[in-house]
Amino acid sequence: MTVLFPKWTNKLPALLALGAAAVGLFVVFVVSFWFSPKHLDVGYQPYQPIPYSHKLHAGTLGMDCRYCHRNVEHGATASVPDLDTCFGCHKEVKKESVKLELLRTAVADEQQNTPVEWVKVHLLPEFAYFNHSIHIAANIGCASCHGRVDQMEVVRQVEPLSMAWCLECHRDPTEHIRPLDVSVTQMDWQATPESVAAAKKLLDWNGDEAPHLNPPTHCSACHR
Repeated sequence: MTVLFPKWTNKLPALLALGAAAVGLFVVFVVSFWFSPKHLDVGYQPYQPIPYSHKLHAGTLGMDCRYCHRNVEHGATASVPDLDTCFGCHKEVKKESVKLELLRTAVADEQQNTPVEWVKVHLLPEFAYFNHSIHIAANIGCASCHGRVDQMEVVRQVEPLSMAWCLECHRDPTEHIRPLDVSVTQMDWQATPESVAAAKKLLDWNGDEAPHLNPPTHCSACHR
């Protein structure tokens, strides 16, 4: 009887199965690693219609974040400054700057009430609920989520803001909770063993047991 296929072809189904499994694992790895927020979102740095330097305003001049983002203590969003807030300074400071031409034009065009269309940097999906005021009330500093904005000429995203990243903090936020005498806008603050111990005591934290005062980790906390 004539042999149509060589003997080694008997192993072909097993080799194909192993190859398919390897390709599947490779695809899962590529998607989970390269398509994660750590790679797609971290580093996002859009340019704004007016080149506003946080390094100058928050860093060199030491302006408090809440001067411009004044809703951050009272509402879900931090809010961006209105034209009057910006022009309150710049009607006297750098009055002739070319970079501020758009601001002057928008302020002069009061009838049209045309706002400056700032580009949002930190984008959360619409199905995720986040409230700034709750985190500020817990004395979580701006730098915990936004990084050293006072050193950024152009603001960029430094954390993935993913569900896993948020849950990691919610399960143990002690490294981010500041002592009450430290402002949330102090950008160079770093957690110390003493601050972590005080936060653990505040939250009644007991190792692997979920602290009863910790931030919620159930789905409805962020998906309402």
